[in-house]
Amino acid sequence: MQVQELAPGLWRWSAEHPEWRPGEGWEPNVGCYYAEADDATLLVDPLLPMGADEARFWTNLDDDVERRGRPVAVLLTTPYHRRSAEVVAARYDAPIHDGARPGDRLPGGVEVLEPSDGASPLWLPACGALAVGDALISVGGELRVWWVFHGEDDEREFKERWLPMLRGWLQLPVEHVLPGHGEYVPGGLDALAAALEREPYEEVI
Repeated sequence: MQVQELAPGLWRWSAEHPEWRPGEGWEPNVGCYYAEADDATLLVDPLLPMGADEARFWTNLDDDVERRGRPVAVLLTTPYHRRSAEVVAARYDAPIHDGARPGDRLPGGVEVLEPSDGASPLWLPACGALAVGDALISVGGELRVWWVFHGEDDEREFKERWLPMLRGWLQLPVEHVLPGHGEYVPGGLDALAAALEREPYEEVI
């Protein structure tokens, strides 16, 4: 498990995905996030680390939850990231917010952005963070849009619908982009804008 403070009240930890196999197209360690808002402690796409790291994880998280004295909320950017959500939610008697609709307001003032294929990117205004789930991936220190191409129709959908929708995120005061896969990339809005100008990270099926 790797833990990284991105800003006051905003932390990233990584854990190995239990279903990862060689050739997946993404690294085995995935990113999860802890964020503090005035009225809630937010856990985005949580995945428990394995082995001895699990006890250390619970000790540190229990201390933070107790210190803050705020209710915990588990937020998912996609149903595929449910993973450890139920275990975490049960420990803190927390709700799991999964599949909310665009414009919905969640604990901490979190806003659900326009989804695609069941995804629910999240805007966390308390820390200026955009939790993009699998919409973007960090590869080689750069953010790139992540897209699965089945053929020409998918390429048209990407150019005409998906990419313009992502460009709408540039209207937000983004300080941190939080991808589910790959390392954290600093730069906030500039890093996001650069990602939208690059060729997408393709999965061809």
